[in-house]
Formats: sequence, C-alpha cells, structure tokens
Amino acid sequence: MNKTTNIAKGGLSLALIIILVYIASLAPSSKLTILTISSAVIPYSIITTNAKNSLIVYVAASILSLILIGPKAETIAYVIFFGLYGFLKYFIEKLNKAVFEIILKLAYFNASLFILYTFYSKLFTASIPEGFPIYLLVIGAQVVFFVYDYALSIIIHYIRKRFVK
Repeated sequence: MNKTTNIAKGGLSLALIIILVYIASLAPSSKLTILTISSAVIPYSIITTNAKNSLIVYVAASILSLILIGPKAETIAYVIFFGLYGFLKYFIEKLNKAVFEIILKLAYFNASLFILYTFYSKLFTASIPEGFPIYLLVIGAQVVFFVYDYALSIIIHYIRKRFVK
C-alpha cells in the first residue's frame, strides 16, 4: 500500500477518534460505549494500514484530544487505556497462547485501572464511598473488561470481514 493511502486513512482515523472522544465527553450517558467504539479505530487502522502508521494516529489523537477537548475524564481514559489497548490486543493475540494472553491483558488492565484511579482521585473530587470494599470494584471492573475485550474482538472480526479484501 502506498504512503499517500496510509496518510489519508490515518487522517480519517484520527478525525474519527477525535470526534468520538469529543462526543463521549459531551454525552450524558453511554460514555464507555462511545469510548469502546473509539478504541476500535486503532485496530481498524492497524488492519488497513500498519502498526507504525497507527502509532502515529494514536499519538496525534492523544495530543489533539488533550488540546482540543481538554484534560477531561474521557480524554484521559482514551489516552491511558482505550487508545493503547488496540495495540496491546493486536500484539498479544499474535502469541496464540490463550492463558498467557489473558494474564497479559489483565495485567495491563489492572495497571491502567490503578493509574486512572490514582489520576482521577488527585484531579477530581468524586471518590469511592467510605467503607465500600475496593476489591468488589476491581472484580466488577475486570468482568466489565472481559465484556469489553469480547466486544472489541467482535468489532475487529467485523472489520476484517467487511473492510479487508
């Protein structure tokens, strides 16, 4: 594939990510759904161009979303977790070792969750209610993560089936 096509597809992917993260920042609900859709743009970019081009798209989307939208919760979540996860999923699933894949994905998710929690608790006033068992929140978040991973797999399968010839 030539460079011009990759640049054009990268620009369209970048614009789509910025639009989706912006919509997520404005939406009163369904923020995680919109961020999940935005996280599928990076795998789309990897599939239709290459990983190097997609890395440039991710870096540009992260910088532009922080500049244009600001350091909102949705933007930070995209930069720390949703944007990078497409790369992680792509490279980890190339290993073809299911148990190892799950361990690596959970390790990344838990590290991201810790970073996001630490960041949000320092930046924003909302916090976990006093006396709420944190381990329940972590277990619940991991269940939601597996649903997210499965949904992203379905989206990637659809992309490969419909857009890759």
